[in-house]
Amino acid sequence: MRGRRADQETRRAREFEAFVAGAGGRLLHAATLLTAEDADANPRARRLLTLALAHTYACWDRLHGEDPYNRAREYLATRFAHGAWHRYGALPLLGGARAHPAAGPLARLTAQERLVLVLRLYEGVADEQVAALLGLPTERVRTVCDRAMATLLHPPRGPAPAVRRANAAAS
Repeated sequence: MRGRRADQETRRAREFEAFVAGAGGRLLHAATLLTAEDADANPRARRLLTLALAHTYACWDRLHGEDPYNRAREYLATRFAHGAWHRYGALPLLGGARAHPAAGPLARLTAQERLVLVLRLYEGVADEQVAALLGLPTERVRTVCDRAMATLLHPPRGPAPAVRRANAAAS
């Protein structure tokens, strides 16, 4: 009896290691985009990934044919949304507060805009699935995605450069 249990645990560990080897990099990149951190210095993204992988491993035997990548991605997204709620208070996912300045390419976006953009464009999740995951209407997801794309493609202009007047030379 003990031998069979040990064999199951070994098989489970090998399967999970293979999953992490194949999907870990992509999930880390998604987490880095969500947290708007630099790819070389991303402690929040690594913590988020660790929590998502721990959750996936904990329910590994209950997946029953379900894609473990989808499970890990959903947990990553919901954990990020939950953390953003507690970090910025009120309703940051509905507009409002922006994250502290960061080095990532999506740093100018709100937490909700980053979440929707990463799920829609980087992960390729359908509008309806994103809406169901976040508890938002499908039209709201489309609007947030469009607004985020507009912000990235057309960043706000900075102040106009100062006009320098040349000093007249005395003749």
